[in-house]
Amino acid sequence: MNAILIILAFCAVALFYGVSIYNQLVKLRTMVDEAWSSIDVMLKKRYDLIPNLVETVKGYATHERETFDSVTRARAAAMAANSVEEKEAAEKNLNQAMMTLNAVAEQYPDLKANTNFLQLQGELSTLEGDIEKSRRYYNGTVRENNILVATFPSNIIANLYKFTKSPFFELENVTERAVPNVKF
Repeated sequence: MNAILIILAFCAVALFYGVSIYNQLVKLRTMVDEAWSSIDVMLKKRYDLIPNLVETVKGYATHERETFDSVTRARAAAMAANSVEEKEAAEKNLNQAMMTLNAVAEQYPDLKANTNFLQLQGELSTLEGDIEKSRRYYNGTVRENNILVATFPSNIIANLYKFTKSPFFELENVTERAVPNVKF
């Protein structure tokens, strides 16, 4: 009789633990999806702002056609990207094109004094900061999800119910990570 009770108690604890892990996995998957949606909304706001910035720069730098086309193509590719990996690659290209556009803008003092340009740059800078914060939150949530999916015993439940690791969203270039060479 005692052996049956011990076995039933063990099964009940195991079942409760399994349900608890399953609920954690569902919660983290939902949090990852929510965090990605937040990034996506901010990226769309950024994509909407970029054409206005390009048009403002065009008014001053009419002969920089290749730069404008590069930004437009990179923006279109970023908007068309669906997966995290595609979005990451497209964002790297768009960031590079935007750096080129900013370098062009630096060559025109009248443009740098234009209030519309300054306002657009301020909005873009604010959005970039918000995207960075959201990206950090997303990656933290992904890290928690991936740890739970990969570690024992939760990986058993994860495999059983087809929970998978989520990809990180990283935008840094390898050159940004390099330590600068300082000479004295």
